[in-house]
Amino acid sequence: MEKKYKIGELAKAAELTIRTIRYYDELGLLKSSDRTNGGQRIYSDADLVYIKRIMELKSLGFSLDEIKKIVLKGKDDKSGEERRSILLDSYKSKLEEAETKIQLLEKHAKELKWHINQLESASDSFQECPGSLCLSCKYSRHCSFCKLIPTKAISEVKA
Repeated sequence: MEKKYKIGELAKAAELTIRTIRYYDELGLLKSSDRTNGGQRIYSDADLVYIKRIMELKSLGFSLDEIKKIVLKGKDDKSGEERRSILLDSYKSKLEEAETKIQLLEKHAKELKWHINQLESASDSFQECPGSLCLSCKYSRHCSFCKLIPTKAISEVKA
């Protein structure tokens, strides 16, 4: 037999606040179909599973608007194939976004490492161009300081 939940019980089971459950209800993401004689909403195990799906999608970077579009598609998509296709495309798009962010973060981390290395190896004043260090700098093509030194001078030192 399927368990029935009052809103507070559902919120506790889903580890959400009552306010969040009501908000999802207002947005049309969740609809309680039953009510007690006193008018309190009654939710089912299926509603709890639905909330968990919403939470999963949110954790994967889906906005509530994106989730709502998927939820509303369910009314016309009895087989679930259209929603499956939308989710698959959305997951692929989110993965592409994540991979782009990873690349940007890796580039940022390299930049920070370079600055750490440059600052740790500089013996000249922090206020000035590293000067002679530029002549032997392994980052000369990257460094904005090294670019101040003529390329010919750098090549001669590295040779």
